Amino acid sequence: MNIWKRFISFGRTSRSRFSLFAKINCLIVVLFIPIIIMYTYSNNVTYDVVSKELQVSNTKQLTFLSSQIDSRINQMMDFSLILSRDPNVRAFNGLNIWNDRYDKMQTRYVIQEKLMLQSGVTDIWPTRYAVHSQQNEDVIANYNRTSGYDEDYLKRNMSGQWTYGDQSAESKEDMKSFYWFFTDSLAQPGMLTGSNLVIEASFSYENIQNMLDTYKEGGQGDPFFYHKGNSPILNRSADKQLSEELIRYLDEHSSEDTTQDVVKLNGKKYLVSSVKSSYLDWHLVDVVPLYQILQPISLSRNLFYLFMILLFVVGISASILLYRNIQYPIKKLIQGLRRVQRGDYSVRLHSKDQNEFSFLFHRFNDMSHQIQDLIENVFQEKIRAKEATLKQLQAQINPHFLYNCLGYIINMAQMKDEQAVVSMAHNLSAYYRYTTRVERETSSLKEEINLLVNYLDIQKLRNGRIEYHIDIPEDMLAQSVPRLMLQPIVENSVIHGVAKSYSSGEIRITGEISNGFCKIYIDDDGPGLSPEQLEALNLKMQQPLQEEMGCGLWNTNQRIMHLFGNQSYLLFGPSPLGGFRTEMIWEIPKEDTERGDTCKS
Repeated sequence: MNIWKRFISFGRTSRSRFSLFAKINCLIVVLFIPIIIMYTYSNNVTYDVVSKELQVSNTKQLTFLSSQIDSRINQMMDFSLILSRDPNVRAFNGLNIWNDRYDKMQTRYVIQEKLMLQSGVTDIWPTRYAVHSQQNEDVIANYNRTSGYDEDYLKRNMSGQWTYGDQSAESKEDMKSFYWFFTDSLAQPGMLTGSNLVIEASFSYENIQNMLDTYKEGGQGDPFFYHKGNSPILNRSADKQLSEELIRYLDEHSSEDTTQDVVKLNGKKYLVSSVKSSYLDWHLVDVVPLYQILQPISLSRNLFYLFMILLFVVGISASILLYRNIQYPIKKLIQGLRRVQRGDYSVRLHSKDQNEFSFLFHRFNDMSHQIQDLIENVFQEKIRAKEATLKQLQAQINPHFLYNCLGYIINMAQMKDEQAVVSMAHNLSAYYRYTTRVERETSSLKEEINLLVNYLDIQKLRNGRIEYHIDIPEDMLAQSVPRLMLQPIVENSVIHGVAKSYSSGEIRITGEISNGFCKIYIDDDGPGLSPEQLEALNLKMQQPLQEEMGCGLWNTNQRIMHLFGNQSYLLFGPSPLGGFRTEMIWEIPKEDTERGDTCKS
């Protein structure tokens, strides 16, 4: 019994709570959510830190490269200033005092030697210098010039700023160089007095390319030199398509001294850093493929998410496997126990798998089969015992009534009342013909009423004071009741009510149907009983049969309880006629109620 209660309690608890399968899945989700949140947060922090560090590092490197370019340009400008003050250079721009041709050649040689020496200081930054003498209309250079002294050339380029190209478009080669013209004249910049000494300093775009190539070898970017309106200077291994797209972007966005933006080109992110040169007014731009640098982080993140998805699938698969092999068999076992609890002992459990639960199912089927056999045997025994009890009770009533009738016949024979004897014998014959029909133990209420009419007519022959009234609704007459259910009660009213008073003689039998119950009231106007006697009599109906107690009323009460259930009973009380009332109440069987509703519809 304890095991049974535990199973039932577990079944009720499982209704109000989550199933084991739902709990495991919720636990898996609860475990995964904080892990994913923490990793996502950590990954984002790492991504941001690496991005910021990359931006700072790239800016520093680009600033350093720009400072190197500016430093070399500054050296060229300083050399031009120093050269302009060199005595030989000043002598070259003298007041046409070249008396000695040897001295003149010697001066030119010394100046050219200095220019050549300065241009060969470094291989990565070759420089070109030219000394223009407006006084002598002559020029000395450390490179092969295609033309000599050109006054217009000087006037076009005397801006005091570095320019890209010499503004003359003499050759494409010349246009790809940076030029700076210097004179120590106190006149207005760009104005030549006719006796100026002009120092021309220039370097090729290849100088910038060399430094861009060197910079690219030590990093992951793709640098170039940019100025809006001019052709950009790319490194020799530059991605031209990417550079063209980026140049279009830079042309649309104004550039400050130092900028840094994340630009999306062709669906990919690039870090674009820009540093402005102090002397050239150009921007040193570096394009770093941000997606490639951060790819390991993104790959690690994607692998983690993939691993979490696989782990989640494995966890759900494990919970499904647990559900199919543990919870589902337990659920089937609980359902089987619930059906057994409801009285369905024919339930059987089956399992295709050979495991511990198949053994439990086998034992459950054996238990259910044994309980079913036991219940059926007990039920059959109860039915047989009930039938035997009903037959015993009915057998006790029949002799009791027979004794009264035989006593009456004897009295009538002694009184020589042959008509009464004949009537009694006729009614007694009809009575035994009715009671000896053993093929069924019940009859309709109408047959019982007919039997009462015969019985009361016999009693009326014995006692002329007896008057009776029967009022039973038509819908009650078809009710099935035990045989001889009313006769003992009416007999009790005749013997103990009407016969004990010379002033009484009325017996009234009425019936009604109310709330699924049939009620019959048997009243007489006899002396009746006191309230204490009525209470004692009602109490005796609920107790076992005692020797001093008459068996008629007690047997009738037991018979209707056996047939109609414990809500059916006899109740005794005072009668509206002034005597004794017997109330017979029994519950209408459900099948009779349904049959009656069908007939009415």
